[in-house]
Amino acid sequence: MRTTRLFIALVPMLAAGLFLTVSIGRASEKTEGKTPWKITGQLEEACSCDAACPCWFDSKPTRMTCSGGQVLFIEKGTYGKIKLDGLAIANMSQSPAGKTMMGSFGDWNFSYNYIDEKANPEQRKALEAIANVVMVPGASKKTETRYVAITRKTEGKDHEISLGQYGTFRGHLLEGGLGGAPKVVNPPGADPIHHEYQQGRTAKMTYNDADQNWSWENSNYMLGQFTIDSAQYKKYAAGLAQKMAGPKEPKPDDKQ
Repeated sequence: MRTTRLFIALVPMLAAGLFLTVSIGRASEKTEGKTPWKITGQLEEACSCDAACPCWFDSKPTRMTCSGGQVLFIEKGTYGKIKLDGLAIANMSQSPAGKTMMGSFGDWNFSYNYIDEKANPEQRKALEAIANVVMVPGASKKTETRYVAITRKTEGKDHEISLGQYGTFRGHLLEGGLGGAPKVVNPPGADPIHHEYQQGRTAKMTYNDADQNWSWENSNYMLGQFTIDSAQYKKYAAGLAQKMAGPKEPKPDDKQ
């Protein structure tokens, strides 16, 4: 998760940030060094926190855990020569009780990836490879990958997202005080997907997988646009590593 100040200023975050850097770096080595990819589309996200989700600012979740997920609807995409237009990937996860989402990274209760079942075998492998880079890699030791129907239906201002038989959420954007939807730009926990998003609220969110049974109402909802690629994530991982290292101590000869 990206930040301009977080990994330097917040000491408790250092171990978590290092773990994330290594995880993204390893995932990048497996995919980016061999196969370039690029995807453009929309982010749909919801969780159990009150809007706006405090976890993106390294605060503790509204409830004991932050339980939710993100769905990437790919409008245009390629993985090498494999086209990914019109497909989707998703992740559902949960942070441990009483801890910040970022500070507990690597120790989340679970992190499950969902791959669009209408993808052919070649596309499924490509989507899995991308998901293993952009969908919180290394967040939890309890992981699974499922192939499901990932759908979205728009009715007026409401967006309804479904992950097969496992979960749904229905959300709408909030009205800003001066009109339009409120935006969150570059929150401390931002990665390239979450550099900017519009803030909303769910009507309802349900999930029944990973030994969970959620049913939330009036919780956090986010809508964003993204264009991301393998080179960007390689640079992102390198930037995290540099921030983790912090400023270099001057050599004795440099102290004049």
